[in-house]
Amino acid sequence: MWKWENISMYFITKLPWTTSGNDSIWVIVDRLTKSAHFLPIRETYLVRKLARIYVDEIVSRHGIPLIIISDRDARFMARFWESLHEAFGTRLDLSTAYHPQTDGQTERTIQTLEDMLSACVIDFAGNWDSHLPLVEFSYNNSYHASIGMAPFEALYRRKCRSPICWTDIGESQITGPEIIQETTDKIRQIDDNLLAARRRQKSYADKRQKPLEFKVNNMVLLKVSPWKGMVRFRKKGKLAPRYVGPFKILKRIGKVAYKFDEITE
Repeated sequence: MWKWENISMYFITKLPWTTSGNDSIWVIVDRLTKSAHFLPIRETYLVRKLARIYVDEIVSRHGIPLIIISDRDARFMARFWESLHEAFGTRLDLSTAYHPQTDGQTERTIQTLEDMLSACVIDFAGNWDSHLPLVEFSYNNSYHASIGMAPFEALYRRKCRSPICWTDIGESQITGPEIIQETTDKIRQIDDNLLAARRRQKSYADKRQKPLEFKVNNMVLLKVSPWKGMVRFRKKGKLAPRYVGPFKILKRIGKVAYKFDEITE
C-alpha cells in the first residue's frame, strides 16, 4: 500500500460557530504516513458539496485512494457516495457506530485533535477555522512515535522548513517581519496545545492498562461520552467536557462498578 491509498475519514461536529459560518471539521488521515488534513465545513453541507471538497482537497493533491475507512455517518452511506467510489474504483469500509475503536488510528487522532481544538477554540474564539491550516501544519510536523518521524517527513521524505526557521535565516526580510512573527507565535501556541493534548492522551492510555479501584466516600469524576449531549461553549457536541462531577461513591458493586450520589443525568 502506498501513501494516501488507504485513508480514514471522520467528522467533528457541533463546534462553536465561526464568523464564516463553519461549525464542523472533516478530518482525513493517511493511514501509512499519519499525515492529515483538517477541513472546516458546515454540518448542513449536502453530500454533493462534500464530494466537491473531497475532489478539490484530497484527490487533487494525492490522487484517488484505494480504501477509505469511515464511521457510519449518513453522508458516507448515501447512494451518491457509493456511485462516486464505484466510479473512482475506491472501496468504502464503514466502522461500526458502537465500536469506533475498530478504526483506532483515526480515533486517537480525533481524541488528540479534540483536546487541542478545545484549547484553540478558546484561544482563537470565533475565527478558529481561519487558524485550522496552522493547526494542520503543526500536527503534520510533530513527531509521531508510531512512525519514528513527523508525518510531513514520512510523506515527502524530507523535513519541513517552518516559519520558526525563517526567522533564523533572515527570510523575514523578504516576506515581512510582522507576518513571520505572528505566524511563529501562533504555531508555538498550537504546538503547546498539541503537546499538552498528547500528554493527556498518553496518561489516559497508561492508566487504562489496569482498572482503577476506589473506596466508599471517595470523590471521583465521571467520564462521559461526548456523544451523550453534554454542553460546552453553550452547545452540545464533541468538544463537551469528558468528565463531570465530582460525585461521592456510596457503594461498591463488583470489582469495577460503583454506585454514585447525586447523579441526575
